[in-house]
Amino acid sequence: MAGLVPASIPSPPTAVWHLGPFPLRAYAFAILLGIAAATWIAQRRWAERGGDPEQVLEIAFWAVPFGIIGGRIYHVISSPAAYFGEGGDPIRALYIWEGGLGIWGAVAFGAVGAWIGCRRQGVRFAPFADTLAPALLVAQAIGRLGNWFNQELFGGPTTLPWGLEIDPAGPTFPADFPADTLFHPTFLYELLWNLAAAALLVYLDRRFRLGHGRVFLLYVVFYTVGRLWIELLRIDPAVQVAGLRINVWTSILVGVSALVAFVVVGRRHPGRETTVLLAAPQEPAPEAPAAPAAPGEQDPAERTL
Repeated sequence: MAGLVPASIPSPPTAVWHLGPFPLRAYAFAILLGIAAATWIAQRRWAERGGDPEQVLEIAFWAVPFGIIGGRIYHVISSPAAYFGEGGDPIRALYIWEGGLGIWGAVAFGAVGAWIGCRRQGVRFAPFADTLAPALLVAQAIGRLGNWFNQELFGGPTTLPWGLEIDPAGPTFPADFPADTLFHPTFLYELLWNLAAAALLVYLDRRFRLGHGRVFLLYVVFYTVGRLWIELLRIDPAVQVAGLRINVWTSILVGVSALVAFVVVGRRHPGRETTVLLAAPQEPAPEAPAAPAAPGEQDPAERTL
């Protein structure tokens, strides 16, 4: 019908609020909210595994900073134009609060931090990674809201009723599209995919009592499958190899590797660990029986004062 405005998803008018002289950036807030949600979920799952919920906070103390640093490094490497290309500003590579964290760097470096934290807490890394896997997906889902506020990392043009509006006067609007163009809301696609994958992981973990890192490996498989098709929709500048975005190749290689590892680990270590501790608590050794008294000598147990 002529004259009707098609349905669409509006973008937030601002990505930063000011509390007096202090700016509160939506991207940073989404990351922090995701970390808080992941910690809360992981604490409850860790308690179900027999661990101490307080250990999650201690391990997060190591994993979170490592993950943020790794995520930023991967983002800068995979999308260098904004920092080292024509008109780029290298110092902005340090401006994490403006957005830009690569998940693969965050997971890799975060895993190193988590391993350090697990060793310091005396717990096994594999069951902790299994505990954390669904929580990571929830954190990633919440974090994608930061991309929505920043009006970034959207897909190509679309006429679907859930097309995303991007401010044509903003810095992220592609110059070669009409001002009324709607784009694929890839942030929303990944948000919904991650939440569905998190629910499926929890179900499979409880149904089959997966252990020895297999829940985490399934997390990698599920995420890479979603990231693969979502990445193919995106039109933001990125390093390309053989005509495909580098994150597409990363998703393929990492996803296939995780699937192979899942099968191998399942054959070698079926079931779940019996303890989350690095060393199982040892029972006290039974006391040796007292030696019998020599002939003519009073038994020590019978002596009285």
